[in-house]
Amino acid sequence: MAQDDLNRLTIDKQRHTPAGGAGKKRRTQVVTVLVLLALVLAIWTVAARRSVEVEVATVSLIYPSQTISLLNASGYVVAQRKAAVASKATGRLEWLGVEEGSVVRAGQLLARLENRDVAAEKGQASATLSAARDNLDQARVEQKDAARALSRAKELIGQGIIAQADYDTAEARYQRAVAAVAAAQANISGAQSALRGAEASLDYTLIRAPFDGVVLTKNADVGDIVSPLAASANAKAAVVTMADMGSLQVEADVSEANLAKVKVGQPCEILLDALPDVRFRGALYTIVPTADRSKGSVMVKVRFLDKDTRILPEMSAKVAFLEREMKQGEGTPRVAVSPTAVVRRDGRDYVFKVVQGRVQLTPVVLGGKMGDLVQVASGVKAGERIATKPLDKLRDGSRVKTAEK
Repeated sequence: MAQDDLNRLTIDKQRHTPAGGAGKKRRTQVVTVLVLLALVLAIWTVAARRSVEVEVATVSLIYPSQTISLLNASGYVVAQRKAAVASKATGRLEWLGVEEGSVVRAGQLLARLENRDVAAEKGQASATLSAARDNLDQARVEQKDAARALSRAKELIGQGIIAQADYDTAEARYQRAVAAVAAAQANISGAQSALRGAEASLDYTLIRAPFDGVVLTKNADVGDIVSPLAASANAKAAVVTMADMGSLQVEADVSEANLAKVKVGQPCEILLDALPDVRFRGALYTIVPTADRSKGSVMVKVRFLDKDTRILPEMSAKVAFLEREMKQGEGTPRVAVSPTAVVRRDGRDYVFKVVQGRVQLTPVVLGGKMGDLVQVASGVKAGERIATKPLDKLRDGSRVKTAEK
């Protein structure tokens, strides 16, 4: 029995020995494959993490007028009709009816000084004129009576009924009546002049708008002393400052070397720093015939062709002097990109849009040329970032690091 058991053990060992060797070999092969996979994965991960450095530009919003601009200049919006409104009389400000930003019409009452004394003088002058007119009426009645008496005296003296002395008395009376009428008329003229003077003095205490415009600043308050000469330290010369908004123009300096590029009537485009999204049509109104030797420039004035209530005096402005009038539709901005940012694949145009560190291959529809740029009808929007180079190293989804351009 022991021998039989030993024989069976030997046979089993011989059966299992080849199987154990094959298993070890298979395990070695599996380990090798896993190592290779890990190495490939590591290489792929390193390659995926490796970024392409690209130059990036921002999609621009370009106005067509920028391509026909000959010269640019900067300046300020200035009201050509502006006034510091004051009173010709001296007095205490009793009422003020406007504030900054108030729109006023020519002749509108803005403020009033204390004027009770002047109003009393006007009343006295008016009463004097009324009395003078009554005296004239009385003198004319007396003249008529004297004229009738003189007429009767002529008839009676012709008939010898009255003496010459009586006739002379009637004639003298008539002459006195005529003189009294003339004096009454002169008194009326004097009283009228006095009344007009009193009315003028009263009107000086009423401060009115000299033209249609807008109140820019309020320089005095109720209770302040207003004087046309402001002799006192506490007196105010002007009550308000106002400007005619219809007279706003841009005053800009043009270098003497560029003066030949501008002429009166030349079309312009005005950009205000306060309204960067709006461009206003303008025209060169005048070239001031003198130069500033310290700056080597000449002042020009550009008027607005488009009125807008948002345009205010003293706003900073930039003026583009154009080579021709803008055509209809050229006032609308267009989306444009650099031609170097466009790639052509399979008969279509694309750009690489940069989003969160990767590029997206985006199809675009191109339009016409706009100077050094090309118009984009669709595909990208203003403000988006696109890669400009090196485009040959990029693929859709490539990781990039940017160098802003």
